[in-house]
Amino acid sequence: MARHARWAALGAAAALLVGGCSADTSGGREDPGDTRSDGSSTSKLPTSLTGQKPDWGRCEGTTDSPAPGKEWQCATIKAPLDYAKPDGETVKLALIRSQATGGKGERLGSLLFNFGGPGGSGVSTMPWYASKADRLHERYDLVSWDPRGTGASEGVRCRDDKELRAAEKLDATPDDAAEEKAYFEDAADFGKDCEKAAGSLLSHVSTTDTARDMDLLREVLGDDAMHYFGISYGTELGGVYAHLFPKRVGRVVLDAVVDPTADTFGHALNQAQGFQRALNNYLKSTGQDPKGGTEKITDLLDRLDAKPLPTSSGRDLTETLALTGIILPLYSKESWPGLTTALESAEEGDGSALLALADNYNERDSSGHYGTSSHAQRAISCLDAKQRPTLTEAKKRLARFEEISPAFGDYLGWDTAGWCHDWPVAGQFDTPEVSAPGADPVLLVGNTGDPATPYEGARRMADELGKGVGVLLTWKGEGHGAYGSGSTCVDTTVDSYLLNGTVPKDGKVCS
Repeated sequence: MARHARWAALGAAAALLVGGCSADTSGGREDPGDTRSDGSSTSKLPTSLTGQKPDWGRCEGTTDSPAPGKEWQCATIKAPLDYAKPDGETVKLALIRSQATGGKGERLGSLLFNFGGPGGSGVSTMPWYASKADRLHERYDLVSWDPRGTGASEGVRCRDDKELRAAEKLDATPDDAAEEKAYFEDAADFGKDCEKAAGSLLSHVSTTDTARDMDLLREVLGDDAMHYFGISYGTELGGVYAHLFPKRVGRVVLDAVVDPTADTFGHALNQAQGFQRALNNYLKSTGQDPKGGTEKITDLLDRLDAKPLPTSSGRDLTETLALTGIILPLYSKESWPGLTTALESAEEGDGSALLALADNYNERDSSGHYGTSSHAQRAISCLDAKQRPTLTEAKKRLARFEEISPAFGDYLGWDTAGWCHDWPVAGQFDTPEVSAPGADPVLLVGNTGDPATPYEGARRMADELGKGVGVLLTWKGEGHGAYGSGSTCVDTTVDSYLLNGTVPKDGKVCS
């Protein structure tokens, strides 16, 4: 299954709610390294890349993503596979945009969006999200893209549908030696499958690679500064971009902020805390005591571990699928009633509703076809993360995970060892570098009830960006992300910053 240990793509929750330096005139430009704060050496990008003119045309739909309205245009550009070899092999990047709707002279430029993941498709998500950004659309071209290795940008697909269906039967919280063996063999096989499918691309889908792609996009789109809106994992991407290109940072908003100081164990512990906090808030909203309500859910999961529940589809609801089904609706308060219905049905012996939620998260449609964002998510995050926890190291921490979250701790603790087990490509860093001295202010939006990127990470991102750069806006709300989620205070503050350049006071709170 698509193990949930990193930052979930916003599109999963969206699906649930819906159905659920300037150009170098000498013939090239400096590679993104030229503005790095560490003063590292640079190389040139050829004008065949920097001088590209996207051939914008009508977007084509797919079986997984219908064509958006005629106001949306799509195009592709090329980027270096390896930025150390800018004249070498290239990769395709798929783009989507809708031009600013305001009057002549009102346009501010392009506003580039990344919706999270890693592995989420910006091309398919941007048209859905645009309704949240109507005011921004008046003065900005709304632009997104499928990052390298994702979606239409030569996306990584490691397994076929049959193999993915078989993997659903694995226990992601092994109880004995046989289940441990199956769990880790599957993890190793997944890495081998990705290496076979992606080839050399597997070594060039890192967050740093994508941040460099962003600067190429900025130049191809004709913008002097990077105006950017990053959500969830997109906040880490935005922080890495700011570190690489502090002098090119324009108006940047980071919403649902990832903790850049956390390593593999740290991220998993953060999520254990965040999802348990969201579960507690959900239980309170239904009149239940969080401790008692959590015990009821863990009892259900224990029973499913011993004996899966039948469903109307003929498939079984396993403990792991049930965990996934419980996690998804915690991303949005509007989805909490659906979680109540699903849990009640499961208690009555029918796992169909929880299975439907799990299928939604796993991008499995009614015909049994799976999407590939989880494949890209794993390829990107395992290339980023240098830390490779062993089985022994993970087991030593399981008690701590379970203490933080009786519901999700065991699942997330095991995942620290399984996610990148025996991955064929070495990771690049323990934690991402996001310091951006000299950059213009970056607005960070932290939601106190965020399950996937807990609020504490927003303050840490602000501190890491540096004094005078990171500006924190707090929303006392629920769900993953704050902008467009019902707070007039948040929306007005963000809009004022992006449209007028008005920077709020660091520490402003929206209730």
